[in-house]
Amino acid sequence: MDLVLRAIFLFFFVYALTRIIGRRELGSLEPFDLILLIVLGDAIQQGLTQDDYSVTGAVLVIGTLALLQVFTSFLSFHVPRLRPILEGEPVIVVEDGKPIERNLRRERVTLGEVAAQARMQQIESLDEVKWAVIETSGQMTFIKKGGGS
Repeated sequence: MDLVLRAIFLFFFVYALTRIIGRRELGSLEPFDLILLIVLGDAIQQGLTQDDYSVTGAVLVIGTLALLQVFTSFLSFHVPRLRPILEGEPVIVVEDGKPIERNLRRERVTLGEVAAQARMQQIESLDEVKWAVIETSGQMTFIKKGGGS
């Protein structure tokens, strides 16, 4: 039972932590972010299982985490009011070619990062962009002026 309670606590702790840290697409992690993610995973594992290396303990912890993930997905789907809390909301960072500084600061994204993402989608200049949106997944979406994508 101790393992299940630890798993429940750490699930909600990590869930809250990821909401606070902000969204980044896994593919755009800096090397330090990736190392931090690995260290975080190891620290969580130690807090979850302590000295329990049994198969039963692993099954309890993994099963609890999986059930909690299914439960939060269920809540997000069936209780629309909770969706912004559980999943977040898309954030507009560029409108009609002009950066929205407040949103960039809130998401801790630089204008250079936005421009780099635009270039990766064959957009030469932010002047071509009607909307740039950071989706809930952390991916950046661009809608070009004139209705193109």
